[in-house]
Amino acid sequence: MSVFFLSAPPSISASLITSRSTTTVTSSSSVQILPLPLSQPPPPTLSGRLSSNSLLSNPQTTPISSSGCSLNCPHFESCSGCTHEDNLHRPVILEEATTFFKKLGVSDFTFDTCRLWGWRCRAKLAIRGSWSDPLIGLYQEGTHNVVDIPDCKAHHPSINAAVELLRKGIKILNIDPYDEDERTGYLRYVQMAVTTYNTSLPASERYRSGRVQVSIVWNSRSETSASFEKLNDLATFMWRNGGPNSKVHLIHSVWANFQTSTNNVIFGNRWRHLLGERDFWEHVGGIDVYLAPSSFGQANTRAFDSLLQKLHKYVPVGASVTDLYAGAGVIGLSLASARKCRKEVFICCSDCFEVSFISSTKIFNLNIFRSVRCVEINKESKLAFEKTIDRLPSSIDSSISWHLADTSVEPLSWLVGSEVVVVDPPRKGLDPSLISALQAIRSAERKAMTLESPTFKAKDEKRPWILRAREDSIEIPSRTTQEESRSLPQTLIYISCGWESFKDNCMALLSSKAWHLSKAHGFNFFPGTQSIEILAVFKRGAGASLKKKKSGKKKKKKNKPSVSL
Repeated sequence: MSVFFLSAPPSISASLITSRSTTTVTSSSSVQILPLPLSQPPPPTLSGRLSSNSLLSNPQTTPISSSGCSLNCPHFESCSGCTHEDNLHRPVILEEATTFFKKLGVSDFTFDTCRLWGWRCRAKLAIRGSWSDPLIGLYQEGTHNVVDIPDCKAHHPSINAAVELLRKGIKILNIDPYDEDERTGYLRYVQMAVTTYNTSLPASERYRSGRVQVSIVWNSRSETSASFEKLNDLATFMWRNGGPNSKVHLIHSVWANFQTSTNNVIFGNRWRHLLGERDFWEHVGGIDVYLAPSSFGQANTRAFDSLLQKLHKYVPVGASVTDLYAGAGVIGLSLASARKCRKEVFICCSDCFEVSFISSTKIFNLNIFRSVRCVEINKESKLAFEKTIDRLPSSIDSSISWHLADTSVEPLSWLVGSEVVVVDPPRKGLDPSLISALQAIRSAERKAMTLESPTFKAKDEKRPWILRAREDSIEIPSRTTQEESRSLPQTLIYISCGWESFKDNCMALLSSKAWHLSKAHGFNFFPGTQSIEILAVFKRGAGASLKKKKSGKKKKKKNKPSVSL
């Protein structure tokens, strides 16, 4: 397995499976709504207040009905987090999405309702008020007035329990929250991130027993400030009352981030690990994923895992994959692992770069999974990628690389050598230059044969400032020699969190006649909001769905009258 860090111009684990009803609901609008997950019991809480208002009920066999899919949150009227409280399993935007895809020839659009309560495993919360009455929650819409949300129904129960523990620590230790007007006080924000990675527990108990990584944003420049003792006291309080020696092991670790800026940026550039485990792991898409406190992580990890399971089905075994807007490379690495994890026996042929697997009745020949290439503009994602690949199975014999690069610069060079391209852009959608490259992909076939790919450029690079940026790169040699492909992608897999931008990008791709929409699926990543996550599969060519169909009935042949002599 070759691993590169470059600068340049899945089977699902049992630990992630939640109990589901076996009932499939088909709506009148032709969208197939996948079964609702049964809610699960909450973990032990630290206060009577939390346990008496538990987020998750505990029905063992009864599926949730449509009439029962209400938020029932005491903070709904004042909190800006959720926009609707009824029909959580069917966001209003779902009707529009179903119609949109049906007009484009996708009549089998499906929607996974996912977990409806207690789904949020990552939350950034503002801290204001006073030490005697701290407010920990979200800003009221259009203001910087913090709404206290101790019983949030979207939060994983462990987050609510950790917030309650933090509140107690603030009161007992007399720690002043930040005052924006006076620029005084200490506690600005807190990030709560839940990990359900705990192999010591049965798979069915791991989600509800999630532990919380607490990242406190402290109003000072560094740990050398005079107020650091107060911060250390708060961290010690949380660890003593929520760590492994407490009645309930709730806290995974405590981190500090130092921020003195007066703008709306939550985190500063300086981090310090205070207590608990340093490494934060989660298991999604069939792999162990490392996330630093500063890393981007999906808030709804169970829904993200469901999406990855679906995505795996659309990537052929042996395909070369480029993962654009890759972050820490979770999608690309998940695909690499999923293509390795087959139950058949593999036999490698190094001369022809093919692999055969044997079943009980047939022998099939497949190309090896030649490469997974991840492209990301944020250098902070490098550490997470490096730690994640260390946990991949050593038997994976693929070229895996992570490139620190801007996807919008020379986008065609990132398409060359890939049979499948996966894009997971921010809410604003694809960069215009990438859309143009995808639209013109048919005319780029000849250019691709002579275009320098980023890998070739890496080999011949002589510019000192680029070479210096690669000094900390690592490489693990592959066990087999692999030739670099000059092909262009035949499949584009688009993961979108922004519905409006996706629609625009989708129509732009289809208008070029270079792509057609093959499949589309929706996922309920943010129940209680108007947002859904889209997984769309595009294939090269105009596609049969956009071609005009001949109408009219076939004329019946008239039987000739028989003639008797």
